[in-house]
Parts: sequence; structure tokens; C-alpha cells
Amino acid sequence: MTNPAATKTPAHSTEVEKTVAGGLASPQGSTTIADTVVAKVAGLATREVSGVHALGGGAARAFSAIRERIPGASASVAQGVSVEVGERQAAVDLQILVEYGVSIADLARAVRKNVITAVEQITDLQVVEVNINVSDVHIPGDDGDDTQDVTGRLQ
Repeated sequence: MTNPAATKTPAHSTEVEKTVAGGLASPQGSTTIADTVVAKVAGLATREVSGVHALGGGAARAFSAIRERIPGASASVAQGVSVEVGERQAAVDLQILVEYGVSIADLARAVRKNVITAVEQITDLQVVEVNINVSDVHIPGDDGDDTQDVTGRLQ
């Protein structure tokens, strides 16, 4: 006689599938997530952390400032963010400008934690690494709004 309990499928079979396939693949189809989606999520999560002044290198920030002045154009949310996305994993590289006086080590930990949490919750991808390149320190009053000549005097 066959044991009916042994042939039943588990009641939580969808939970098992999600765990095994990472939630992005099922018998009904698969989901792929574009690099730009992960980059935008990572960029927004980075900007949420207090102490991050901006993302991107000097040239990228200058180009973004010009773009913001054009009617209808907007700054790129993914500026200063590059990602590599696989089927179930993602790696994130960030280039940030930090506020003067903020502990860079503490800021890096907070950014890394926030990016990993946001990307994993929104995309269900496992974030294997978040590399942070601090490219500059923002000094208050050094926004570039005031034009200075080569001697540093206000014009």
C-alpha cells in the first residue's frame, strides 16, 4: 500500500520555489532586471544617507549641473553608479562626494547597508558587493555658486 502523505506536494511549494529560484523565475516564466533599474535603486538609496553630498566624479557632476538648467531635462538618478547584474546577483560600484566632517568609514558602512537593503528588497537580487570610491569632500560654501577669479577672490 502506498503512503498518501509521501506523494503529496508540500503546502508551501511556492515558498520553496521562491527560495530556490530567487523569486525571479517560476514555472510560469522568468523576470530579468536591467542594469539601469539596479543602478537607479542604488543611486536613490545612496542619496538617502546623510553625509552623501553627491554622486559621480567632477566631470559628471558638472555635466549634470548643465543638464539641470535645460528645461525638461533632469539629473540622472544613476549618476556615479555602475552595476553588474547577473541572473540572481548584482555588484554595485559607487563614486561619491562626502560632506566635510563626516566619518568616511561610518558613511561607507551606512551607504553599503542602505544600498544592499534597497536593492535586495526591490529586485530580489543578492548584492554580492558594494564598492565605494570617495572622489571628493564637499566643503560648505564651496558650491560653485559664487564665481571666483584665479586668486580666489569673489568677483
